[in-house]
Amino acid sequence: MAGPVAVVTDSTAYLPAALAAELGVTVVPLQVVVNGVSRPEDIGSGTEITFDAHDVVSALRADRPVTTSRPSPQVFVDTYRRLRARGFSAVVSVHLSGDISGTVAAARLAASEVAADGFTVEVVDSRSLGMGLGFGVQAAVGALAAGAGPAEAARAAAHRSLNTSIYIYLDTLEFLRRGGRIGAATALLGSALTIKPVLALADGRLEPLERVRTTQRALTRLLELSIAEVSPAGPGEHDGRGTSIAVHHLSAPERAQELADRLREQLPAMGDVPVTEVGPVIGAHVGPGAVGVVVSRPAGA
Repeated sequence: MAGPVAVVTDSTAYLPAALAAELGVTVVPLQVVVNGVSRPEDIGSGTEITFDAHDVVSALRADRPVTTSRPSPQVFVDTYRRLRARGFSAVVSVHLSGDISGTVAAARLAASEVAADGFTVEVVDSRSLGMGLGFGVQAAVGALAAGAGPAEAARAAAHRSLNTSIYIYLDTLEFLRRGGRIGAATALLGSALTIKPVLALADGRLEPLERVRTTQRALTRLLELSIAEVSPAGPGEHDGRGTSIAVHHLSAPERAQELADRLREQLPAMGDVPVTEVGPVIGAHVGPGAVGVVVSRPAGA
């Protein structure tokens, strides 16, 4: 009889360690390089020396160089083989957008290698990040718990992530510019470094959406954009039931909590709106002060 199917993701899903353990999800960390020192992104395991969000915020504010890199394919090979040795029959491996990181490419190379051993790994490019990826991971876990096979669970993860919208407010585009991850936002650089940019994740890439003059206006726009995702016809048309929303930030807990409170007030049937700080990989590119909202709609929404 076939064994259970494992779910793997990477650290940019920012699943709390306790939740990842509860779901039985294996988390592979990306690498962070601060001032020439490379360490894994902190995933809350406490088993090795890592970089966390505080480390990166301190480095960015001190103008020390911060870069990030994907896990090597061998890290994924080792991860998949360990899971096979534990009795898993296959793996669903769900990762952040391939247009942002080479992580999913490394996972695919590893999947090809272990396939030669007769072990199946379904790799999913979520085209998302943060809880946009995390909601996809949870969809895969849920599908497997309901009796789905690896391919069906991979489709469930992809569908949920692709049915997710992300809007991000940044204090500045400077950190995205440094990391080379702003795509079409390059056109805004002449003036955007002195105003407040709002970006959206579009087809796996961060793209400019609007420019606003104040932080408060930016938070209001994040609220308006989120409500429009849940209820396109306006407030009251849809109360948010079945939709999952999460708020992320980097070194801006008050801003993030304000946004979450306003979302709960406007969409009372939606339930909890978790507020979490992103880790150093995403944090290195968005910079301190960033706030993002993730809206994940159910199937058919």
